[in-house]
Amino acid sequence: MTPPVDLSGRRILLGVTGSIAAYKACEIARLFVKAGADVRVVMTPSAERFVSALTFEALTRQPVLTESSESWSGDLNHIDTAKWAEAFVIAPATANTLNKLSKGIADNLLLQTALAYAGPLLVAPAANTRMLRNHYTEGSLKMLRVNDVTVVEPMEKLLACGDEGSGGLAEPLEIFYQTARTLLIEEFWKDRKAVVTGGGTREAIDAVRFIGNRSSGKMADALATALWLRGADVCYLRTVVNPGLPASIHTLEVESAEEMAEYLVDCIRVAKKGVMSRPSMNNPNPVGMIQKTPYLFMAAAVADYRPLYPQEGKLKKVALGERWTLELVQNPDLLKTIDRSGIVTVAFKAETDPEKGLENARELLDAKGVDAVCYNHVGGETGFGSDENAVTFITPDRESLLERAPKQTLAFAILDQAKTLDGDDGA
Repeated sequence: MTPPVDLSGRRILLGVTGSIAAYKACEIARLFVKAGADVRVVMTPSAERFVSALTFEALTRQPVLTESSESWSGDLNHIDTAKWAEAFVIAPATANTLNKLSKGIADNLLLQTALAYAGPLLVAPAANTRMLRNHYTEGSLKMLRVNDVTVVEPMEKLLACGDEGSGGLAEPLEIFYQTARTLLIEEFWKDRKAVVTGGGTREAIDAVRFIGNRSSGKMADALATALWLRGADVCYLRTVVNPGLPASIHTLEVESAEEMAEYLVDCIRVAKKGVMSRPSMNNPNPVGMIQKTPYLFMAAAVADYRPLYPQEGKLKKVALGERWTLELVQNPDLLKTIDRSGIVTVAFKAETDPEKGLENARELLDAKGVDAVCYNHVGGETGFGSDENAVTFITPDRESLLERAPKQTLAFAILDQAKTLDGDDGA
């Protein structure tokens, strides 16, 4: 798959250790390269028993740093490589590597490079469950976290050794996302609470039928992903489950407008509480709650009406007859009914009328009392379910046209516009 995030020109160092999961590092490298990043690889001698350095050279078009290739006549050495990298991810990271890394031991080239490296470091453990749960390894992982190392949590699965449990290397896409986050994080969004709604609601007619709409939820997925990559603490209410979302995003699956309204109230209440500061090497003691104005992005296509009398079980066609009259009742207007005091709100408006659509979107500012509206004309190549979109970002003071682009790219542009809505400037 093509990575949804542009990392053009970013410098990523991939460390590979001697785990059976080393072959998956090839896919991780490929994702970084396809995202436009400059990728270099450093391998332990044990890793070369599973995957050859030549494989990574072919994938990255860069020489691989190994015990046999290290040279001091150029920059292919652990000091210059460490200086070059913007992000360093060790995937897979064996229990041996984790324990040595936490103690500052540098008895191979990869660990020497890590010791010389001063930027954001990530580790993706891959080991037998018992080795990971050993108190030495657990202590090492705790120490690494305190030292601001990002741990990409392993998966629960049937391991190569035959045991079942935690220890499987995280999915390559998740490792890609976690690494991208260290490169794309912004102080404005870091630790800021954000609530996103997405997809079209489903209003039950009976146990198998519903009233819905064509919203794919892709724009909301892109917004939730962009917010998380920028460092926000995201709560995502969605009606459509699309693949490829970062696993660390807190998601809640809902169906109807009433269910969305119920969960939305709770999400907003939690968002207004702020985020507890976390201990780290630079800040060993939490100082309390980080208060940044939360954001609400209402990208869901909430149904205007629902069946007045939803039925249990499946209605039979023979009982309904040739004509069937379905009585509907209006759903509550979420933007009008929820308490949005103390939260910046961005509404979304999709229109099929190219002449009056923009005017209708402008009216939302006063009618719903929101801070901004993202208007998009639905039709042609920017219809429901498309991978690209174009929006006009409307505030009481300005209108900014965000040209047609992939939805993930557009989501970052929307966040750049949304930053101007908050008066605290991220403080």
